[in-house]
Amino acid sequence: MNRGPLTLALWLALSGAALAAGGGDKPDPAKEAAMKALAIRDAPKDVSAQDFVAAAPAKSGYCANIADAAADARFAWQKEQLATLERQVEERIKALEEKRAEYETWLKRRNEFLAKADETVVAVYAKMKPDAAALQFANMPEESAAALLTKLNARAASAILSEMEATRAASLARKMSDAGRKDAPAAPAPAPRKNERS
Repeated sequence: MNRGPLTLALWLALSGAALAAGGGDKPDPAKEAAMKALAIRDAPKDVSAQDFVAAAPAKSGYCANIADAAADARFAWQKEQLATLERQVEERIKALEEKRAEYETWLKRRNEFLAKADETVVAVYAKMKPDAAALQFANMPEESAAALLTKLNARAASAILSEMEATRAASLARKMSDAGRKDAPAAPAPAPRKNERS
């Protein structure tokens, strides 16, 4: 039932009666304030969505009852997923460790083979005639030739260098001396020149 117009009419009637009784004097402020408060209280209001939200009951029933169980289930699922990921990481680490061990074994065998091959090659060049060895060193890359010459004994290396072209021999000697220094910069190869050998 809408009591707004009725209350407003009552307020107007009382105001008019008070004015008439008082002979035109000012109305009683307390009575007027009380009547305004009654009118505002009983005035019709526009209903908004917020009124429905405010009037809605708090969470109850099924959803409220399973909230803790749902949180526990979600936590258990996340824990299971983390355990699965941890197992996968451990398996991959194990596979990587196996590969690393396999690679280290292969590298060790390769280094042993290269060391034996180097020893064999050095022994071969040490027993060759200097002029024959000089021809082979002349056609070999500078790095390899210098490395092999440093492994030969001084007498064999000097005999081979004396049989080589002077420019090539000087370049190899420079490489050999640079190899002895740890902080030696890589020297550029000089341009080949013709050398008259007696």
